[in-house]
Amino acid sequence: MAYSIVVVGTSWGGLNALRELVGKLPADYRLPTVLVQHRHRDSDHLLSTFLQERTKLIVSEVEDKMPIEPGMLFVAPADYHLLIDRDVFELSTDSPVRYSRPSIDVTFYSAADAYGSAAIGVILTGANSDGSRGLRRIFDRGGLALVQDPSTAESPAMPSAAIRCVPGAQVQTIAQIATTLCDVDATTKAEKGARGPSAAFDRGADSLRRGAPPGGA
Repeated sequence: MAYSIVVVGTSWGGLNALRELVGKLPADYRLPTVLVQHRHRDSDHLLSTFLQERTKLIVSEVEDKMPIEPGMLFVAPADYHLLIDRDVFELSTDSPVRYSRPSIDVTFYSAADAYGSAAIGVILTGANSDGSRGLRRIFDRGGLALVQDPSTAESPAMPSAAIRCVPGAQVQTIAQIATTLCDVDATTKAEKGARGPSAAFDRGADSLRRGAPPGGA
């Protein structure tokens, strides 16, 4: 089956988990992947910089109305909800959900509604239950649900909550999750004809390298 987007949610211990996950994705990985990490509302762009040093893929902190492009890792900005519409991001300053902004549930719900069975949800380490309901939404729409094995998580509460809410989720180590994402990416590329980077992606990547907003003038 071809997939269109991956959304990853994490909280306590997420820095190490994301570092391991993005470090295992190859340079030709194409599925747009959205990373939602709970962090302080005054956090700066250090998370994007930290992850960029560990991957050959382009890492970008999301700006409002930014287009969703293949082959990129998108980081949810601090103190905003990140919503996914078809092919574009939206940022919101609505009230925190379960004390969180960004809320993993909010992002996962929007991904499920926009992409249906073409969405993949991934829950990693964390000390609360944010993301479990959103993962359920993705699973109910026919998408793929992946959860870090709680026994391998720095904080098992979030993956354990996700498993309780989505018993049909696949429970894997981070290395196994990376392998699954690569396998899904390969299948998706094969089903889509293994097309090379789109012209839109090339334009967006070039803009990011030059420090300009993708899709801008």
